[in-house]
Amino acid sequence: MFGPMGIVADDIARVRAATDIVAIIGEHTEIKRSGRQWMARCPLHGERTPSLSVSPDKGVYYCFGCQRSGDVITFVQEIEGLDFTGAVEMLAGRAGIQLHYTSSDESAARSRRRRLLESVAKARDFYHQRLLDGKDAGPARHYLRSRSYDGDLVRRWKLGWAPDGWDLLAKHLRLTDDDLRDSGLGFVNRGGRQQDFFRGRILFPITDERGDPVGFGGRIMPGVDGPKYLNTSTDAKTYDKSRVLYGLHEHRKEIVKEGQAVVCEGYTDVIACAEAGIELAVATCGTALTEEHVRLLKRFSADRLVLAFDADAAGAAAAGRVYAWERQFELEVLVADLPPGKDPGDLGRSEPEALHRAMENALPFLQFRVDRALDGADLSTIESRARAAERAVAVVNEHPDPMVRDPHVVAIADRCHVDPEHLRRFAAGGPSMAPARSAGGPARGSADDRLTPEDEALQLAVHQPDGVAGRLHATLFGDPVHREAFEALEHAGGVVEACDLVSEPAAQLLHRLAVDAGNASVEDVLARVARLTASRAMNSLRRLAASAGDPAMRQQYSASVAWLKSQSERLDERNTRDDALASLLPWLVEHGRRSEGSVSGSLVASQADPG
Repeated sequence: MFGPMGIVADDIARVRAATDIVAIIGEHTEIKRSGRQWMARCPLHGERTPSLSVSPDKGVYYCFGCQRSGDVITFVQEIEGLDFTGAVEMLAGRAGIQLHYTSSDESAARSRRRRLLESVAKARDFYHQRLLDGKDAGPARHYLRSRSYDGDLVRRWKLGWAPDGWDLLAKHLRLTDDDLRDSGLGFVNRGGRQQDFFRGRILFPITDERGDPVGFGGRIMPGVDGPKYLNTSTDAKTYDKSRVLYGLHEHRKEIVKEGQAVVCEGYTDVIACAEAGIELAVATCGTALTEEHVRLLKRFSADRLVLAFDADAAGAAAAGRVYAWERQFELEVLVADLPPGKDPGDLGRSEPEALHRAMENALPFLQFRVDRALDGADLSTIESRARAAERAVAVVNEHPDPMVRDPHVVAIADRCHVDPEHLRRFAAGGPSMAPARSAGGPARGSADDRLTPEDEALQLAVHQPDGVAGRLHATLFGDPVHREAFEALEHAGGVVEACDLVSEPAAQLLHRLAVDAGNASVEDVLARVARLTASRAMNSLRRLAASAGDPAMRQQYSASVAWLKSQSERLDERNTRDDALASLLPWLVEHGRRSEGSVSGSLVASQADPG
């Protein structure tokens, strides 16, 4: 940052007088008149209801939410991350006011930066004109037309062509060696001659959020050796790739209006989104998304970021950063539902409607990663389901918030057909779900020897079959191993005979439970099993309600959930437990049968309520 303020006071006053504070704030958030004042959602702290009051007569603002206040210069300092002098310079540039400085050193430093930016702007114009009418740019124009880039689009985005000569731009600009290097436009070669940085490439000019050109992204022509994309060197004094987003200046107003941004990987993705009518897209410039990028988007009121690229490629490290950003900046990160192998550039050109759907159907970041972990997983065997569930839970455990993790763990258990309590224990650092124990089972008293409700129910089926006859049913077991063991017991009648019919994990489970009769009462165990099964049923009904198109069906599903909840609560009281079990167990068994039979429309409250 530059040193203390050194602008002549009269010039500061002229800048304030020439600047419309309502217009400036309106570039960052929606602002509406309210009597003599204007009200807006404060972009300085990302609120959802308007509490920023602006007085154009007095030229000041005050936020009743975060208590920030000031004049238009203060606002620009806050929103752009500038010092006082930088904010005044930005506003002076917009108003066409020539500033005078009290310090010659400061004046020289700022004048040089402005000179470098002007050089980049002149280079942009040179390259753009070369693409439009240069004879050597013919192949580039032909290539762009083949990609559906017509003349209007080229002019709108000021695309350019860097000729293949060694120093054509350098000769055109006639910069000093230092300015050529510090602007990122060229360098001095070993022969001591100035040389252009970009040669033989289609150029995408990169501007900062203020609209100043700061660098370029250059694409090589097909069939030519070299890296596909080359960006302005990070040695340039005008360009910092970790703080610049392509398309932000062009789309900033729409981002403010919608409160969201679409983050892409490439320049062509941003252009394709814009051509498809999605004027929310920005792109990182040859780097991964950084905290500075997120901070920059948050300054423009983006409370929702949709990632339109392979968000799973960087793995757990990137996921940890995303979750930290969600909490730090109070925003939501989602992932666009792009078809496999397609990027926004491809989809925008071929199927713009599909691109819109991909953005509208974006998934929360964690849900996307869970789905990616389970997509294509083999769920045909008990062992493969357990392994798939463990992989998905490992992804969920990357999230720092237990209130977020637990519903995902339950959903994974339902999707993989494993016991949610077992999976919860695994998520909390317990033993593996995958059956890999020795035949003797765990030692008595070990952590793995604790019994779940389904363990206890199966234990009763082994030791007190008459006590649970007609009350336990296979559909009450959510874990496939327990269900397999129970069905074998029902069929064979004894543990030894049942073990001959089942897989090794189910046989080990029966052996473990057969050596200990336990001391829990039948009613206590049935109540615990009913409560667990009811919880699964409620989750299933809530999903059905959320996806139901018919309001009447949504109401029925919701009524069933309410009934199940009330019956589950009755299980907690001794004087109502027996009646609750008498109503709940048959309902849960029938619900399980219908669900497995894919019968349309699960049991609803009118069927479930015995009254």
